Amino acid sequence: MDTSESSTAAQAEAPAPEQARRRGWRRWAMDTRPLRRPAYRRLWSSTIVTAIGSQLTAVAVPKQIYDITGSSAWVGAASLAGLLPLIVFALWGGAVADTMDRRKLLLITNAGIAVTSLLFWVQAVTGLESVAALMVLLAMQQAFWGLNAPARNASIARLVPEGELPAANALGSTVMQTGQVVGPLLAGALIPLIGLPELYLIDALALCVTVWAVHKLPALPPAGTATRRAGVREIVAGFRYIAGHAVLLLSFLADIVAMVLGMPRALFPQLAAETYAPYGEGLALGLLFAAIPIGAVAGGLFSGAFSRARRHGWMVIGAVVVWGAAIAGFGLSDSLWLAVAFLAVAGIADMVSMVFRGAILLSAATDEMRGRMQGVFTVVVAGGPRLADVLHGSAGSAFGARTAVAGGGVLVVLVMLALAAAVPALRRYRV
Repeated sequence: MDTSESSTAAQAEAPAPEQARRRGWRRWAMDTRPLRRPAYRRLWSSTIVTAIGSQLTAVAVPKQIYDITGSSAWVGAASLAGLLPLIVFALWGGAVADTMDRRKLLLITNAGIAVTSLLFWVQAVTGLESVAALMVLLAMQQAFWGLNAPARNASIARLVPEGELPAANALGSTVMQTGQVVGPLLAGALIPLIGLPELYLIDALALCVTVWAVHKLPALPPAGTATRRAGVREIVAGFRYIAGHAVLLLSFLADIVAMVLGMPRALFPQLAAETYAPYGEGLALGLLFAAIPIGAVAGGLFSGAFSRARRHGWMVIGAVVVWGAAIAGFGLSDSLWLAVAFLAVAGIADMVSMVFRGAILLSAATDEMRGRMQGVFTVVVAGGPRLADVLHGSAGSAFGARTAVAGGGVLVVLVMLALAAAVPALRRYRV
């Protein structure tokens, strides 16, 4: 081990005196120690820009498709068109991230996303009005994102010591959730002022900042000396690694349980139109969609206690149980404001779950496997809510929206507690 590695290891093992001295409200305030590390600070700063910029494109694409077709079905089809490339390239991208310099991979993929955003702008400003072209560009964008996300997330463990991983994950997750709130609001304000095509251009320019920030990162070559190729064999080896490490498997299952059984966003329009119509359908719909991200941001801002937690497995179990209970409470709420409060609590629980699941993936897996673990993580995070849309949409039609939501929340609690009881690895995991 060289001197730099010894220093990093010492930092990871040593107690955090500054964290220990925090008293009063500061003990709960966000732990910003990872931002003192220049490399992580550059990576995080680039996330601030892209978190908002990517949401501009996320709003512009369905808006443009709806303007062309007048059909929500086409909007849904476009979402599915982006899912398959994301799944395929996230799994492959995880293997690539374990076999090449992650900084170089981030440069290539961020540049690819920027070029795709520029092409979005070109087709919009020239008035092409082709749904097929939009879907092809969306598939390209999601493919590049699938390659990018595993490398970005796996790099964090090389930029901060293990003791700061929860804080680093909280910082990153808070920025992404803030982007989900600010980005759509900004898009809605900008479209009447500058027009829809310019949203794509702003995103492309923002990505140039990201490319510059990644360029300033240190080299992140693959661990070990053996030369490997990113093929099917490496992807399969990643799944075997998960199957052989119960704590990793349970961390993925915890997210699948929470999202597939307990993410009710597909029922928000129905609830806004029926249960909460007296409050105003538009107001109700906006509040329902914003409540979970706002809760997650609040959880991130008061995440100082995360750095003191050592039983990461119990933190995940508890967060998923609280998520399920909050979703059940939302389903039983007649009052819009009580419903929003329950969703905000769910958002806080989701932030806690994200932070500690991310920390487990980075600390429990070896560096040779971190890219593939993050590839699977990307697929689970992207695919779970989409499966939930199908499940909750069907259940809402069959049993009623509120029954489907409340039942899903109760199932989350029961299934998570059953998994925790049946497989002790997650309960016992600590750092």
